[in-house]
Amino acid sequence: GNDGDFKTIYNGAPWITTVGAGTIDRSFHGKVTLGNGVTIEGISYFPESGFITNLPLYYGTRNMSKAICNHKSLDKEVIGKVVICDYSTKLNVSEQINEVESAGGYGAIFLTDASFSFSSNEYSIPSLILPTASGTQVKEYVTKVRNPIVKDMRFLLTRFGTKPAPQVAMFSSRGPSTISPGVLKPDILAPGVDVLAAVSPIVPYISVGRYDLASNYALHSGTSMSTPHVAGVGALLKAIHPEWSPAAIRSAMMTTAYVKDNTGKIFKSQLTNSSSSPLDFGAGHINPNKAMDPGLIYDMGLQDYIQFVCGLGYTKKQMILLFRRTRWSCNHKSIHDLNYPTFMAVLSNKTRYPVTMKYNRVVTNVGNDKSVYRAHLENIPTGMKISVKPRILTFTRKHQNRSFVVSVVLDKLDGEYPIPTVFGFLKWINQDSHIVSSPIVAIKY
Repeated sequence: GNDGDFKTIYNGAPWITTVGAGTIDRSFHGKVTLGNGVTIEGISYFPESGFITNLPLYYGTRNMSKAICNHKSLDKEVIGKVVICDYSTKLNVSEQINEVESAGGYGAIFLTDASFSFSSNEYSIPSLILPTASGTQVKEYVTKVRNPIVKDMRFLLTRFGTKPAPQVAMFSSRGPSTISPGVLKPDILAPGVDVLAAVSPIVPYISVGRYDLASNYALHSGTSMSTPHVAGVGALLKAIHPEWSPAAIRSAMMTTAYVKDNTGKIFKSQLTNSSSSPLDFGAGHINPNKAMDPGLIYDMGLQDYIQFVCGLGYTKKQMILLFRRTRWSCNHKSIHDLNYPTFMAVLSNKTRYPVTMKYNRVVTNVGNDKSVYRAHLENIPTGMKISVKPRILTFTRKHQNRSFVVSVVLDKLDGEYPIPTVFGFLKWINQDSHIVSSPIVAIKY
C-alpha cells in the first residue's frame, strides 16, 4: 500500500507476500547558474532538454506569503521570471508550482529537503528542487543584487551512485498489520521509486505549456512498482526450483535480503528522516541472486495457516468463509509458532516485565547434502535477551528438516513515536557462507 504511515498495512495475512517500496541509487537532476557565476545542482524531472538563459529571478523577500508561493499570493510581477519558493509546512511543491504557473512565472526553484514529495509528472514548467542548505546561497544572492538573474538553468541530468540508497519510501505503508500484528509486515522491500515503466505512447504523460507530452516509458513510483519486482523474482525462483511452495519462495527472498544501504548503515526512512526498522522494510531489501541459493527455507502449507487462524480465535463461520471447507484440524498452537521466517513480539502498556516469549521453528535444508549451521545473534539491543536452542543445526542430506526454539526475554520496552520498537537479527551461517537471516522484533502496540 501507499498510505505511508505506521499501522497502514491491510494486506497482512501470512499467506500474502507484502511488499514495501524503496528508492534506488539513481537520481534525476538539473542545475542552475546564478548571475554571480555560482552553480547549484538539485533534483528535477523536467522532461524537456531546453534550458533557461538570462531570465530575471524573483523572490518575495518582504512578503511571507509570496516567499512561500502561497495560493493566489503571486501577481503580474512574476510574469516571465524564475520564481523562488521557500519551504512551507502549509504547502506542498505541487501547490507551489500551480501558483507559479497560474501567475505567469516562467520557471521555479523550490527550496525543500523533501524532494521525494513531488511526482515526476508534475513538472509543468521548468523547475528545480534545491535542499534548504543550498537554497540559502540563492536567497543571499537575490536579496543582495539589484537585478538578480538566472544565467543558466539546465535539465535532463542523470546521476548514479546516489547515497544513501536504498531508503524506505515516504509513501510505503508500514507495519504492524492491524489485523494480525503478531506477523511482521511488510515482508520485504523492493525498488518502488522512479521506476522506468512502459506506458501507452498515445496517452499524454505530462503537459508542459500548451503541449501534451507522451512517451513509450515514464517514471512511476509506488508499491505497484515494487511488487512486480518481487513477483518477477518469485517466478524466476519457481522456474529454478519447481518443487518449492509459495512459502518456500517467499522464505528464500526474505532470509537472503539485506538491511544496510550503500553507506553501510541500516536503511533510512524518508517518513521519519532517521533510521528505519523492520516495521518499514520487513526482512530487508530483495537480493535476487542470493535468493536462488538460500541454504535453508522456512516452509509452510495450508495446515500451518489453519493453525494460525485457529490461534487468532476465529469462529467456525469465519473459518468456513476463509478456508472454504467445513472440516479442519486445530490444536490451537500459539500464533508465535507459525513457521514464518521472522519473529514478532507484540506487547502492551499492561505488559509486566520481564516477559518471555518462545518461538518454535522448522527449517529445511535446500543447500548441500552435508551442512552445519551455527546461530549468530546481531544488533541485539539493551533490554532484550535472546537464546537459541540448539545453536548448531546439522544436516546430512538435502530436504532434511531441523527444529529449533528461540526464546526472547524483554526487561523493558520504552519509547514513544511512532511505535516503541526494538529489533535484532538471528543468522544461521554455514561452512559454505550461506547466511539465513531473520529479524527478531518487539513492539509496544
